[in-house]
Amino acid sequence: MAAAAAAAPLPAQTSGPMADYKPGRAVMHVGCQRGPTTAEHLDYLKRHGVDHCCGVWDYKKGYPTVDDLKRLRDIGEKHGVSIDMFELPLSSAYITRSATPSIMMGKSPERDRAIEQMQETIRNAQRAGVPSIKYNMTILGVVRTESTPGRGGTMLSTWDLAKAKQDPPLTEAGPAPAEVMWERITYFLERIIPVANEFKIRMACHPHDPGMPKSGFRGVDRVLGTIEGMKKFVSIKESPYHGFNFCQGTVTEMLQDPGKEIFDVIRHFGQRKKIFNVHFRNIRGKRDKFVEVFPDEGDINFFKAMQVYKEVGYPYMMMPDHMPRHKDDPGGNQAFAFAYGYIKALIQAVS
Repeated sequence: MAAAAAAAPLPAQTSGPMADYKPGRAVMHVGCQRGPTTAEHLDYLKRHGVDHCCGVWDYKKGYPTVDDLKRLRDIGEKHGVSIDMFELPLSSAYITRSATPSIMMGKSPERDRAIEQMQETIRNAQRAGVPSIKYNMTILGVVRTESTPGRGGTMLSTWDLAKAKQDPPLTEAGPAPAEVMWERITYFLERIIPVANEFKIRMACHPHDPGMPKSGFRGVDRVLGTIEGMKKFVSIKESPYHGFNFCQGTVTEMLQDPGKEIFDVIRHFGQRKKIFNVHFRNIRGKRDKFVEVFPDEGDINFFKAMQVYKEVGYPYMMMPDHMPRHKDDPGGNQAFAFAYGYIKALIQAVS
C-alpha cells in the first residue's frame, strides 16, 4: 500500500472534478443518503447540521425527468440542504430485488434498454444541476450473518465467513466467475462513462460488500471486493468522472489489518481524485470476520482517517451508514444523529 501511495506526483488539473480537490485543506462536509427526501426529513437533517445529501428518487415512478430532479433539488434548497447526488436503479440489493437485474445478469436487449435510460438520466442530472450519481454493480447484495449484541442493547451488523451458508449454491444469475463479472461491468462502463464525460457528471460506484474468497460465494466472484479489483475498475475507462462511492467500511472489510492499511488506500484513490463520496463507517475485525460499530468504538482511528482525507484534499460528502440498531430507535434517527455530530466534529478538528 505504501508503495502505491508514494508513486510519482500526479498531474494538476484546473477544470473538472479533479479541480474540486484542494490538497492540504479540510473542504469535505457531512452528508446523508437516507430518505425520503421530504420536508420533514430535510428539516431533521438541517437540525443536525447536515447541509448536503443524496436525494432519494423512487424508481417505481420511472426514471426521473429534468423537472423531477429540479423539484428534488428545489425542495432541498428550500430547507437549506444541497442535493449533491442521487442513485441510479443499480442499488446494493440482491439481484432479484434490483430494479434493473438485466445489467448484472448480462441479458440483452433488456440491459441495453436499461443503459439507454440511464444515459438519459445522466443528461437529466446535468440539466437539473445535480453533479453526481452513485450506483452499485452487484449480484449478491450486502451479505451478512446473524447480528451480534453491541453496547447499550444495540445489534451490530455482522459478517463471519466461517458461519455463512451458501444456500442455494448459486444465485438466480447462475455462475459468475471473474471473467463474466468483468465483461458485464466493462459493457456498462463503455456505454455510461462517455456520457458522464460529455455531461460532466461524477459517477460513483460502491465496492462489493463484503469481499469474498477468490473461489467465490454462491458462484459469484466479487471482483470489486479487493483493492486490486478497485484499481482495475477505475482503469477500465479512464476519466475524471469515473470513480467511487468510497465506502470506507466496505474497504476496511477487505483488509487483513484495516487499522493500519486503510490510510494508504485512502491516499491511493484520493490522490488520483477517484473518491466522489465517502461512507464513513467503522468496524471491529478484518476481512472475513467483522462487526459494524459506532464511529467512536471501532478499529479505525477516525481522526487519523479524516486527516488523510484533508491531506488529499477530498471535497465532497462524508456519510454515516450501517449504524447499530436498537428497538427504541426503529428508524435509526438517534444513531444517525450521533454519527452526524461525530463526523462534523472531526471535520472541525482537522480544519
